[in-house]
Amino acid sequence: MNYSDYGFIRLAAIAPPVAIGNPKRNAEHIVQAMQQNEYADVSLMLFPELSVSGYTCEDLFFNQSMISQCEQALSQIARATDERIVVVGAPWRLSDGRLINAGFVCQNGLILGAVPKTSHPNYGEFYDKRWFVSGLDIDHCVDHPQLGQFVIATDQLFLIGESRFAVEICEDLWHPSPPSMRHVRAGAELIVNLSASNELVSKANYRRDLINMASAQGVCAYLYASSGPTESTKDIVFGGHHLFAENGVLLAQSERFLLDGSSIVCEFDWQKLRHDRTRNSTFANSERPDGYRQYGKHQRPSLDALRRTFDPKPFVPGNEEEFGERASEILSIQSTGLARRMMAAYSKSLVLGVSGGLDSTLAFLVCLDALALLKKDRSDLCAITLPGPATSDHTLASARMLASSAGANLKEVRIDASVEQHLKDLSHSGEHDVVFENAQARERTQILFDLANQMNGIVVGTGDLSELALGWCTYNADQMSSYNVNASVPKTLVIYLVRWYALHRADKDLSQALLRILDTPISPELVPAKANAGDGDSDDVAQHTESIIGPYELHDFFIYHYLRNGFDAEKIYALAQLAFAGKYDTATIKRWLKLFFKRFYMHQFKRTTLPSGPKVGSVSLSPRGDWRMPDEADVSAILEQIDSLN
Repeated sequence: MNYSDYGFIRLAAIAPPVAIGNPKRNAEHIVQAMQQNEYADVSLMLFPELSVSGYTCEDLFFNQSMISQCEQALSQIARATDERIVVVGAPWRLSDGRLINAGFVCQNGLILGAVPKTSHPNYGEFYDKRWFVSGLDIDHCVDHPQLGQFVIATDQLFLIGESRFAVEICEDLWHPSPPSMRHVRAGAELIVNLSASNELVSKANYRRDLINMASAQGVCAYLYASSGPTESTKDIVFGGHHLFAENGVLLAQSERFLLDGSSIVCEFDWQKLRHDRTRNSTFANSERPDGYRQYGKHQRPSLDALRRTFDPKPFVPGNEEEFGERASEILSIQSTGLARRMMAAYSKSLVLGVSGGLDSTLAFLVCLDALALLKKDRSDLCAITLPGPATSDHTLASARMLASSAGANLKEVRIDASVEQHLKDLSHSGEHDVVFENAQARERTQILFDLANQMNGIVVGTGDLSELALGWCTYNADQMSSYNVNASVPKTLVIYLVRWYALHRADKDLSQALLRILDTPISPELVPAKANAGDGDSDDVAQHTESIIGPYELHDFFIYHYLRNGFDAEKIYALAQLAFAGKYDTATIKRWLKLFFKRFYMHQFKRTTLPSGPKVGSVSLSPRGDWRMPDEADVSAILEQIDSLN
């Protein structure tokens, strides 16, 4: 498998030891790094600012010998390059005598171009304007006997595979209008920054935030390489802090203060970035700068493995502390949306069908929080359980336990007789078919809405994002409500939210009820269990959803990468193999991926008529805001693609 086919390109930021004022030795260190096996499959290698001379040379930059040695060192580095791109920093004296600080882009034995630094710090410990001029207005053609012909200018893009990158240098990023924001509008998906940023208390945190925000604002990847400890002199110490972020997410950073050098190796996904830019109309409609030149050749690199990892549960934060903060925020969004809906409807109560399952349990907790926001009593929540022909004793007991433990108003209405009469009126055969199942779902919905009218309330929906994506709901039944609080919460996140509430917010009785529900298999409970199947425990649940439509963790992975990142089925399949290695074999992943796409396309008509519900994350299927798709879209080409996968 060649992962470059899916848009991945491997990068490295490297800070080898520096001999201040000795370009020849620094060139040797850089070439040695280029030849190390750990960087053999890297497409771009980035070195720090003025890495050829050393950043802290001070007045040595004025010396003719230093300038000549830097030219010789650049020639040595350029000659050592192959198809991999190497970006190094060096001083350069223009033919008119001005001295610039520049990043040199080298490939296949040549210098493709040089980008001058435009913003020079001249405050605190920095004194760069003593030596260097701004490169803002420089557009200079070089024809050098050893280095060949190249352009020195800021408005340059360089090809890396099928993507493009641009260069900025250290303080340029700190400028109120950084060059990188112009570069990305010109088409750069990757920004590389050669830096010499010294260490101060908390500066590393600031630097991380700056790189993250730059990558988010530019909808780009951002690779940052800073000078290491051997640059340290007099009052300043450097740490060798390397960072990599992709559209607001920090994906890699180096350990600091390593005297023998530091590095990071990472991959960016230019296909994902182009998708994000296409969807982001603010970026897509921003003004494009003129005058940019492009250098290099389309040489798709080979990448037979990825170092980048993919979370099998992309909707759920892996860090427990981060998840606690996220869980609280999600519940606040849900409950605030519901409270506002209740106010707008002038309703006195909330009507919620509780089944003893996960989704209705999360909706129940949201209802409690919404009533608390409105300073209403919990008795204003009518938790109604509607046992029918397929309801197990276990889930019925769980529903009762949930309502009583929280002090909600519990109402119980059996639907067996009404469903039986309805099926009799249809001359139904009595089989446990889709008519039998949907009759129960629609009978429950009818009761919920009629009860809401009776109580001057609104019906709170429970169906989650995963079920809506798969069409695992009955049209004009559990698909419908007055306001669906779970509409943009995927199943994997529902599970974690309920567990977090049980462990961190619920009292003892409510916690016991929640943990009992968490231990119950996920089921629609529309087909009766066999007689004496489980004697009232969770084993008497007849239908197991995940044995019918597949594991929700797989489907949530598919949903995230299809809707959030715009990946095609082949790329999702490749990434799922990495994320679920050792848990699901390729045949299993392929089977459920095909079912996901088939059901996602077939059941769009159910999503077209969804009721309102709060958007809590970047993925939503609301037909009003986030997902507009024709009900008649043809999925056959995607299914054929999946069939052809190995």
